Amino acid sequence: MEAQPRRIVVISTGGTIASRWQGTGFAADAPGREVLATAAIPQGITSEVIDLFNVNSPRLTSAQQLTLLRTVHEVLADPGVDGIVVTHGTDTLEESAFLLDLHHDDPRPVVFTGAQKPLGAEDGDGPGNLYDALLTAATVRDLGVLVVFDGKVHAARGTVKTQTLAADAFADPSGPPVGKVGFGKISILHRPERPAPLPLPAADATLPRIDMVMHHVDADPLFVETAVAAGAQGIVLVATGAGNATPEFVGAVTDAIDKGVLVALTTRVQGGPVTEIYTHGGAVDLAAAGAVLTGTLRAGQARSAVLAALLSASGRGERVAALQHAVGSSAALDEAAAA
Repeated sequence: MEAQPRRIVVISTGGTIASRWQGTGFAADAPGREVLATAAIPQGITSEVIDLFNVNSPRLTSAQQLTLLRTVHEVLADPGVDGIVVTHGTDTLEESAFLLDLHHDDPRPVVFTGAQKPLGAEDGDGPGNLYDALLTAATVRDLGVLVVFDGKVHAARGTVKTQTLAADAFADPSGPPVGKVGFGKISILHRPERPAPLPLPAADATLPRIDMVMHHVDADPLFVETAVAAGAQGIVLVATGAGNATPEFVGAVTDAIDKGVLVALTTRVQGGPVTEIYTHGGAVDLAAAGAVLTGTLRAGQARSAVLAALLSASGRGERVAALQHAVGSSAALDEAAAA
């Protein structure tokens, strides 16, 4: 008796994989059915398309990310669906994928993919990436949200865009890929560790302002103070090294936290954990002030974690605990690697 075909739903959100020439540059405008038509469908898979939105991903908003999150959960409410593929622009794919992973509570996979070259390019990478994503979505289970790109399978957590133009666009600078795709097969190399999923945000939740501030030579805490004055409920401090800034930044972070702002500490360095080593404005002092260290999560995903924490809890202590929970799996892996 033949096996039932695997039913995969493709949610189209735009990006380069859906982009065409607009006279002066490329922009997303192709519907999902045209994107899907470029790719071969793996044997034993049936597919259907949801056109959710069609934007270049630098224009993506938190509101649209929450719409995507809710759409994924609505699709998975159908037990006949075996998996989901999300086609997405590469610029903010890492943020959307990680936000969904923080709330993903289903064994069926959600697989993000996209392209570095536009729709219809002779040497385009979109069709191959989409084929691999469909195959992955129909094959794996209990791995959370994944990113499939250039023949590699990555966990959402920690995976960032590392190349502006090259086909091998995504990697976790602090860890290996989850698996690889080749010759019509998925090889899983290890299973990512993930914290328990956070509850879905309320449908009527008010979106908080969350700002990023980067430390650099001659930096002062003006933009931390400005963010607080603008009404930010969360701030991601992108520090140097293992999470270091200056005593002036520590003072501004302390004031922000005293006003109820949730502060996450990450680094502008590509790989490795944020950790408490240095004082005189370093991570030792920033952690003591109440900033939450984000392990190996970088700026965009640290912001996603802050967003999830702010939307899943109300009190100050609860929000800090939610943020620590969201970044905790990564921190645990860092400690295990250092032991």
